Amino acid sequence: MGILLLVWVGIFLAKAVWWVWWRPRRLERFFRQQGMEGNAYRFPFEDVLEQRGWNMEAHSRPMSLSHDIVARVVHWMRKKIPKHGNFFFTWLGPHSQVVIEDPHVIRDILAHKSGHLTKMTPDTLLKLLVTGIVIYDGEKWVKQKNPQSGLPGGEIEGNEEEEEEEEEEEEEESLVVSPFLACCTEIIDGWEKMVPFEGSCELDVWPEFQNFSGDVVSRTAFGSSYEEGRRIFQLQVEQAVHLIQSLPGVIIPGYRFLPTKRNRRMKAIDREVKGLLRNIITKREKAMQLGMARDDDLLGLLLESNQSYAEEDGNQEKTRLTTEDVIEECRLFYFAGQEATSVMLTWTVVVLSMHQTWQDRAREEVLRVFGRSKPEPEGLSQLKVVTMVLQEVLRLSTPVSFIYRTTQTAVKLGDFHFPPGVGLLLPSVSVHQDPEIWGEDAHEFKPERFSEGVSKASKSQAAYFPFGFGPRICMGQNFSMVKVKICLAMILQHFSFELSPSYVHAPHTVITLQPQYGAQIILHKL
Repeated sequence: MGILLLVWVGIFLAKAVWWVWWRPRRLERFFRQQGMEGNAYRFPFEDVLEQRGWNMEAHSRPMSLSHDIVARVVHWMRKKIPKHGNFFFTWLGPHSQVVIEDPHVIRDILAHKSGHLTKMTPDTLLKLLVTGIVIYDGEKWVKQKNPQSGLPGGEIEGNEEEEEEEEEEEEEESLVVSPFLACCTEIIDGWEKMVPFEGSCELDVWPEFQNFSGDVVSRTAFGSSYEEGRRIFQLQVEQAVHLIQSLPGVIIPGYRFLPTKRNRRMKAIDREVKGLLRNIITKREKAMQLGMARDDDLLGLLLESNQSYAEEDGNQEKTRLTTEDVIEECRLFYFAGQEATSVMLTWTVVVLSMHQTWQDRAREEVLRVFGRSKPEPEGLSQLKVVTMVLQEVLRLSTPVSFIYRTTQTAVKLGDFHFPPGVGLLLPSVSVHQDPEIWGEDAHEFKPERFSEGVSKASKSQAAYFPFGFGPRICMGQNFSMVKVKICLAMILQHFSFELSPSYVHAPHTVITLQPQYGAQIILHKL
C-alpha cells in the first residue's frame, strides 16, 4: 500500500512538473527557433501579473475624449507590440498564447473548417455564464446549429459581401419586431417624461440600455413568460460581475472546486437560472404537444425548428436538441442579445454626441425614410447613413476586444508552426484601428469610409470582424443590427443629445467593452 501511494505521488509530481515547467519551456524554445518573440516563461503566473498590473494602471485614470482606445482597453498589448511585433507569444499561467495581428492570418484562422482549430473550451466557471453554440465544435456544434438556422439571422454563414449582410430577413424578423417596438416605445415614453417641455435633462444611458436590452431579450425570447425572463436577466447580470472578479483564479487548477463565497453564489445562480429556463421550456413543450403553443418568440421558433429538423432528418435521438441543449441556447440569447444591443447603443449615442454633424445627418435620413412613424423592418435597408455610422462605431468600439481559438492539432499559420493546445488571441480592438490597414485617420470617426461597403473600407477585407468571420460568425448579427437600427431611429426621431460635462471617457472591458463610469448625456426633446 505504501509503495502504491509513493508511485501515485511520484506520477502526480511528474505531471505537475511537466505542466508548470517542462512543457512551457519546450514551447518557448519551439517558438523562438522559428523567430517568434515574446516574454520568457516565468513560473508560473508572472506574465499574468505583469499584464494585469499594466491594465490596472491604465484603468486607474480616464482618457482624453478620443477614439484611440487601444492603450486603455488592452494596455499590455500596446506595451508589447512595439517590442515583439504583430505575431508574439505570451503566457496565461503555464498556458501559451500567441497574439496575432496580421489580418491575412486572422482570415485564415476564422475561415478554418478542417478541425485543426477550435473555439476556446471555457473553464467550468465560464460555463456558469454562457454556453451553447458559441463554444462548441464538431458534431456538437452542427447539432446545435441546424435548428438555429430557423431563427432570425440564422442562415448567415461566413463573412459574405456587405450587401448580403445588410439584407434583412424580413419575414422572420417580423415575428419578434412587435415586442421589440413595444420596448422601444416604453423607453422613449420614459425619456420624454424626464425631459421638461422645451427643456433638457441629464441621463446615464448605459444602465438605461442595459435594462432595455434585458427587457427586449425577455420579451422576444419568452413572450408570455416575460416576468420569469426578467428574473433570468437579473441573475445573468450578477453572474457576469462574479465571473470577472473570479477570472484571476481560473488558471489555478481546481480553483472552481474551492468552496469560496463567490463560487457558492455562482453555482446557486446557475441552478436557479437553469430551473427557471427548464420550467419555461417544459411548459412550452407541453403546450406544443396540445397544439396551443405560440411560435412568435425566439423560444417558440427554436423549439419548432428543432422539431422540424429532427423529423426531416429521421434520426431524432441524434439530431434533436435535448432540454439541456435548449437551456444552453436560451442562456446564450441573454448573454449575446443583451450585451450586443446595450453596448452598441451606448457607444453609438456617445459617438454621435461627440459628432453632432453625423447625428444631424442620421436624423435627417430617419425622418426622410420614416417621418414620425415607427420604423418598420422593410424600410431599414434605406438607412445608408445610419448603417455607415453603426459600422464605424463597431470598428472604433468593437464590443469584444479579442476572439480566441485553440489549436486542436499541429497546424501552420502564416510562417509559423503550432503544436496542439496553443491559444490564439485575435485582437479585433487593435486590428480595427491599425493605421497600416485603415490609413493615418484610423483613430478618427469617419463613417464615409464604409460608403462603398466593408470590402472597400480598408486595405484588407479581413481587417473588420466585429461579429467574427467565416463559418463561426455570429448567427444573430443581422438581428442585432435590426434591433439597434430601430431603437436608434426612434431616439433620433424624438431627441437630440450631447455629452454631459459629467461624462468621463473611460472605455474598459468587462467581457464586453463598457463605459467604466457610465455614459452621461444631455437629452433635448425635439
